[in-house]
Amino acid sequence: MKLKDTFERVKRASKSQALLSDDQRNDILNAVADAIITNRERILSANAEDLAKMERSNPLYDRLQLTEKRLEDIAGDMRNVATLPSPLGHITKQKTLPNGLRLCRVSVPFGVIGMIYEARPNVTYDVFSLCFKSGNACVLKGGKDADASNRMGVSIIHEVLEQHGVCPDVVTLLPATHEATGEMLNAVGYIDLCIPRGGRKLIDFVRDTARVPVIETGAGVVNTYFDKDGNLEMGRAIINNAKTRRVSVCNALDCLLVHQDRLVNLVELVKPIAEKNVIIYADEKAYAALNGKYPYLEHATAESFGTEFMDYKLAIKTVASLEEALAHIDENGSGHSESIITQNEETARIFQAHVDAACVYWNAPTSFTDGAQFGLGAEIGISTQKLGPRGPMALEEITTYKWLIEGEGQVRA
Repeated sequence: MKLKDTFERVKRASKSQALLSDDQRNDILNAVADAIITNRERILSANAEDLAKMERSNPLYDRLQLTEKRLEDIAGDMRNVATLPSPLGHITKQKTLPNGLRLCRVSVPFGVIGMIYEARPNVTYDVFSLCFKSGNACVLKGGKDADASNRMGVSIIHEVLEQHGVCPDVVTLLPATHEATGEMLNAVGYIDLCIPRGGRKLIDFVRDTARVPVIETGAGVVNTYFDKDGNLEMGRAIINNAKTRRVSVCNALDCLLVHQDRLVNLVELVKPIAEKNVIIYADEKAYAALNGKYPYLEHATAESFGTEFMDYKLAIKTVASLEEALAHIDENGSGHSESIITQNEETARIFQAHVDAACVYWNAPTSFTDGAQFGLGAEIGISTQKLGPRGPMALEEITTYKWLIEGEGQVRA
């Protein structure tokens, strides 16, 4: 294993995390946030190198791009993490056995968290802040598209850590190669948990290849159902926000399900997204309702449904009932985020009870699926699996626990 020495250094550094107090961690996080703003020109210059190698038409371009506003948001999220209560040392269960043994279950770090991600340089900062606050070391494996941005970010973090006398190995960036990915996924004894954050192809590869524990995150095929009792003005705003706020993120809307009784309102419902040049792939009934009245209209194919577009594209499916909408989501959803727009509470409750996803919305856009929006400070990813954490993963979700047992010489019969 070529990276064995690297993994060993990170493992050693993870042990030193226990020596830091929460106040020390918070001071360092605030110092890194300040350094992000102070060094914004260095960061944006490195990001420009990455952007120059990618076509603007690439759906990943928006994810890759950093701006002064986005750096301010990144720094703000890091400061928010510093204000959150420590997730460590919480007693989650305690009791005394009949034999007098005192049992206590307490929250502790995982140790070393490996993160694999694509063209998302903001993830570098989010993962560091959450791992550092929760007492974990992290091994980062970014994509080659964002390598200059990631390396600059880690370099700035290292500068702050060294200024505060903390071993910089607590955050380590691996080479942006497939070989490094393979070594991370097989680093048994060094990586305690691996989290892939990206498209379905990346997540499938990690799940099928890894010998270390994995939590799946990221891939989002997102549906919104506009019910026969949906409010038109509310629907227009929700659909526009869910589709066009940021098309490249995993909580962006991919398919609009419309009750057949509301096809008469479809032109008005999608009018705001026409102003954003969104291409619609409509089924036969929706196409007939929009033909000649929507400028960017295409016929849907079977592949239009169940596709994560990450672009200014949207599929529309006509359904005859709530049951048909639920069946479509069951078949085509990814377990990420789903939404219903309706004024009928009974319909909404059935929808929320039936839909099998990490986040299920009623009269709100799926764009809110985000750790910061949920009041978690930031997120390390959106878990779409059921075993372990589900939904936005933040501080609590990247800790585990251990049992502490105290006795007075008891022996087992």
